[in-house]
Amino acid sequence: MVSAAVWATLLQHPASPLSGWLTDAVSRRVVMGVAMGSTAVALIQSPLGARTGAHMNPAVTLAFLRVGKLGRRDAAGYVLGQFLGGSAGIVVATMLLAGLPSDPSVNYVATVPGPLGAGVAFLAEAVIAFFMMALVLTLMSRPSLSRFTGLGAGLFVAICIVVEAPLSGMSMNPARSLGSNLLSHAESSLWIYFTAPVLGMWLAAELYVRWPQPLRSLHHVYQPR
Repeated sequence: MVSAAVWATLLQHPASPLSGWLTDAVSRRVVMGVAMGSTAVALIQSPLGARTGAHMNPAVTLAFLRVGKLGRRDAAGYVLGQFLGGSAGIVVATMLLAGLPSDPSVNYVATVPGPLGAGVAFLAEAVIAFFMMALVLTLMSRPSLSRFTGLGAGLFVAICIVVEAPLSGMSMNPARSLGSNLLSHAESSLWIYFTAPVLGMWLAAELYVRWPQPLRSLHHVYQPR
């Protein structure tokens, strides 16, 4: 969340020189996508990411609960930590940036539906969450590819920010949206980001466990050690 707030402020706030250099929305999303994808890879591959499994997302945690790689008590602890961390992150970032993320141009990096409305935003969030979890499970199920799970997840985040963000703001993570949307008074759209990512990732996990002869051995990231 700190990374998201910093980059959004650099790219969108009128006081930032980058906002004048990158005047079109696509260019800004490309830079934001690279920045957030790189942040995801760095966190997943970091020592803390290796120790915890680098979930950072309640939807991911619940999907791993479904495939039997987490117990309920551990999953509850993960979800609590994710919501606390995500909400604290945007608050700390706003303080460190002297309140700049509160400007309407940044709007606390809130995730809100695009011009096509809440229904399209919900569908888009569910779809990208489904494919993210399907990608993670596919890579982790193959020993020869499992080491690329973090890279694959980061690349997918970058692509979604560039392509999907105009539809829903690209959350894919309830914990990422909670603090930002509350601070920006966009809580009316939180139901989308609380339900669609969980639904999409849960569906991917459900298909995984029901697939004929599923590859149950998950390796590398996304598992606590």
